[in-house]
Amino acid sequence: MTELAKKRPEFRNINLLKDVPTYRMPAAAVVSILHRISGIIMFVLLPFIVWMLDRSLTSEISYDAFTAVFRAGAGFVPGWFFKLMVLALIWAYLHHFIAGLRHLWMDLSHSSVNKEFGRKSAVTVLVISVALALVLGAKLFGLY
Repeated sequence: MTELAKKRPEFRNINLLKDVPTYRMPAAAVVSILHRISGIIMFVLLPFIVWMLDRSLTSEISYDAFTAVFRAGAGFVPGWFFKLMVLALIWAYLHHFIAGLRHLWMDLSHSSVNKEFGRKSAVTVLVISVALALVLGAKLFGLY
């Protein structure tokens, strides 16, 4: 048995409170889980997307009412909450799209896929999706 195999813990009976919080997932696993979460977010917020499209395209009056929701809110829901929902949609779309491109690239180039490529491409997906979401979120919240 090698030295590395002796040092690695072996989990036969996983304790949810003791073992799971200490487990460190690789970047590719994080991207895979976030890819699924972003798809769920886009699906759940689909009625909000349809509402935004309807309000923004019906007429100039409805467009003004639509933009007023982001400034002043609607009823008891403040405007910043709508902006956070849109920011969640922006991140979900960007992450889902970029992770989907990563999966397509891996499907097209089977020979170049290895553990190192998986780690580097996963980190790239995370960095690009978060950076683009931050830039667009700054624009959404009026920072520039």
